[in-house]
Amino acid sequence: MAKIAFIGLGIMGFPMAGHLQAKGHDVTVFNRTKAKAETWVKRHGGKTALTPQSAAANADYVMTCVGNDNDLRQVVLGSDGIFAGMRQGAVAIDHTTASATIARDLDNEAQKRGFSFIDAPVSGGQAGAENGQLGIMCGGATSVFEQAKPILDSYAKACVLIGPVGSGQLTKMVNQICIAGLVQGLAEAMNFGQKAGLDMEKVLAVISKGAAQSWQMENRGKTMCEGKFDFGFAVDWMRKDLGICLDESRHNGARLPVAGLVDQFYAQLQERGHGRWDTSSLMNILGEP
Repeated sequence: MAKIAFIGLGIMGFPMAGHLQAKGHDVTVFNRTKAKAETWVKRHGGKTALTPQSAAANADYVMTCVGNDNDLRQVVLGSDGIFAGMRQGAVAIDHTTASATIARDLDNEAQKRGFSFIDAPVSGGQAGAENGQLGIMCGGATSVFEQAKPILDSYAKACVLIGPVGSGQLTKMVNQICIAGLVQGLAEAMNFGQKAGLDMEKVLAVISKGAAQSWQMENRGKTMCEGKFDFGFAVDWMRKDLGICLDESRHNGARLPVAGLVDQFYAQLQERGHGRWDTSSLMNILGEP
């Protein structure tokens, strides 16, 4: 069993750290809101730390799962960040959805200090985190990945090394680009069916068994038709992710016309005060000015 530090106990990190503790690892957690860390310890056991640095001290693996590049830079490279506390030979694993640039920057800094780094963003949402059924897309050295994979398997349905550091984040961008197009297509289809006067429950029952089937259809089609958007992956988070995708596309020359358009639709939802709605709320703005 390993000594593990887990930094960031949001809707994803909280259950992910819990799976590690349940597997018998010695887990120390840190969260900027101290009460959240204390709640985690009451539920799962383990220990809390006052800073990322003290959480990382003597750990074999240090996981981070925070909001964005700036948050990540602070908890990793700050004066009381994890890199100030990690021992040589330890492995830092970042589950944040962030840019490939910061992943490479952190890897370079880790190598200078004598430890390893893996970028390992996840997909599967809150349900996937709670059920230990996440897809984990990793970037890093093969030997480091093979060392860390049994730890990551604690909450993974699939855990794959894509390539060198940065590859995990680039793969997550591919994932989010796919989702943006899927959700917009589903929203347009559900709106069309309703305007046509169809029984959408029957429609979904049949088309979800054919070529149109998707996770989004199975899990969000019915609630979209019912106008329920108070769960799942928030518009604010998706806009952050699409911003990363669009920025990367400006560097690598990829054209993202659909993703760019969907990003504008999500911006409209934010302007209307719906940034915390689920991404399936794209249906809400169809047909409106």
